[in-house]
Amino acid sequence: MDLQAALAANTPAAVRFRTVVDSWIGGNDLGLSAWHAALLGPLTGDPKYCAKAIGVVETMVTTAEAAIAAGQVPHAAGDSYYFVGEDIGDLALTYDWCFDTVTADQKTRWLAYADQAISNVWHPTTAKWGTTAMPWSGWAVDDPSDNYYYGFLKATMLVGLAARGEDTNADQWIAQFHDTKVMSELVPTFDTDLVGGGSREGTGYGVAMKNLFQLYDFWNATTGEHLYAKTPHTRASMLSFMHQIVPTLDKIAPTGDQSRDSTASFFDYHRQYLQELVSFYPNDALASRAQTLLANASVPKMGQAFMAVDDFLYANTTVVQQPLDGLGRTYYASGIGELYARSGWDTHATWLNLIAGPYTQSHAHQDQGSLLLYKDGWLAYDAVIDSHSGLPQATTAHSLVRIDQSGAPVTQVANTMSHLVALHTGTGWTYAASDVLPAYNGKAAVSKDQREVVYLEPDTVVVYDRVATAAGTQQTWQLATPVSPTISGSTATISAAHALHVTRYAPTAATSSVYAMSADSDFSSGFRLDETIAGGDQRYLHVLSIDGSVSSATAANDSSITVHLSTGHTATIVFDHDAPGATLTYDGTVTNLALGVDTMPE
Repeated sequence: MDLQAALAANTPAAVRFRTVVDSWIGGNDLGLSAWHAALLGPLTGDPKYCAKAIGVVETMVTTAEAAIAAGQVPHAAGDSYYFVGEDIGDLALTYDWCFDTVTADQKTRWLAYADQAISNVWHPTTAKWGTTAMPWSGWAVDDPSDNYYYGFLKATMLVGLAARGEDTNADQWIAQFHDTKVMSELVPTFDTDLVGGGSREGTGYGVAMKNLFQLYDFWNATTGEHLYAKTPHTRASMLSFMHQIVPTLDKIAPTGDQSRDSTASFFDYHRQYLQELVSFYPNDALASRAQTLLANASVPKMGQAFMAVDDFLYANTTVVQQPLDGLGRTYYASGIGELYARSGWDTHATWLNLIAGPYTQSHAHQDQGSLLLYKDGWLAYDAVIDSHSGLPQATTAHSLVRIDQSGAPVTQVANTMSHLVALHTGTGWTYAASDVLPAYNGKAAVSKDQREVVYLEPDTVVVYDRVATAAGTQQTWQLATPVSPTISGSTATISAAHALHVTRYAPTAATSSVYAMSADSDFSSGFRLDETIAGGDQRYLHVLSIDGSVSSATAANDSSITVHLSTGHTATIVFDHDAPGATLTYDGTVTNLALGVDTMPE
């Protein structure tokens, strides 16, 4: 159904959107953008919508002109031009959709302002406002993996398309957007760096890719060209994002900075992200399953008034829902270094995440080798969830083996690449091996850091770590949790939504303790199970079991264990003591878990 037809039919999304815009025009501060009203102008023929949009943009431009005259930068240039996409995009869409009622003087002034802003973005060293040189850092102008980049693209594309034939710079902006940036920079980068979808900025700032996906949509609507199809990253992002959503469909994996909402709760932005992707592939079974997820998520319609436009644009009413059960339960997004596995697609399923990959973006964390575990709520999490800032990046906030030297954590280093070196699955189990030594970038304090995980469905995880560090260092196997663990000998119990039992079989000499994250003023709550031992060449063998999922477990040594599951299955795992690899005997069937990453079925 097209937009005019939706308005005529009074579909729920259309009625709500129009009601919200009318309320905004009536004086309620709902946080809407000018283009929301501008969109309804040509769709309804009612002049009040363009009148409102033009008034908002004119005020913005007049304010910017005053700032420039005073030798200051306008709002669009603030925070390294972060707002340029929002401001100039608003201007361009209003200019286009309300063209007949924008005055000649306004058109001239608006385009002059927009052209200067776009020129400044792409030429940071020669940027100016009025006659005053105002160079800036050029942050992210050549980085398609950074959220700022999509705002730069938005301003460039929309002014180019809206003013083509009226602005002598328009063709230049179109070429800059399409040829120079998207086809020659973004597509090659995504094809190389973001295999499997998603964003290296994490799930907080990475959701800004919704803004890029909307540009794909607007470009297609204007030119007929499917930019989304130029890279497999687009469709892969739909699949990876579905795996990043926990089974209760109300939270996402809290990877990287979460400054807007540290709890990483499912929000309108996540809904928009998935809606846009569904719209590109309406006849794809994956889109049908994504539509089911959207219908059952904790945000079944936009909660914020300023997001109502996206339910209107991307209702996707022709996409037939299909059950989520048809999806694979293990997914590896190699470009972002994220492995996800779950026991099923029901809301009570167990879900886990292992991180081993690139640490290349400023909003990413020192979380290489970390583990997350969820069942009806967080059992092992990223402590960012209970932070005030949403920005704790240090190793101390993550479930990994922390290495201390001279009383301080040895930091993981940006612009490094850890690796998932093995991934295999079989009936009832998933095996993964990671090497995160590269995250320490050759620091002498660390000579080995490898983590292997065997997930025994549905509720048991065997974790094996090889860590070698220099004399004088200290190692701490840590698990971040939302509630305080209770320690009894070598077993700690975390009683959250379910009881998570963490039993250490090696090293026997480690000392267990509980650390309250609130000792750091950035944290309101949260805890950490710490198992500490002197540095050296250590091996860690743990069994994490939910409720009574393990009947018994017996370790032969620090690298071999037999686990009897309450489901009647038995698994014996013999890890290679010195290098990644293992042998799994599951109900009598022996599997050699060698190096190599298998392709997971979709």
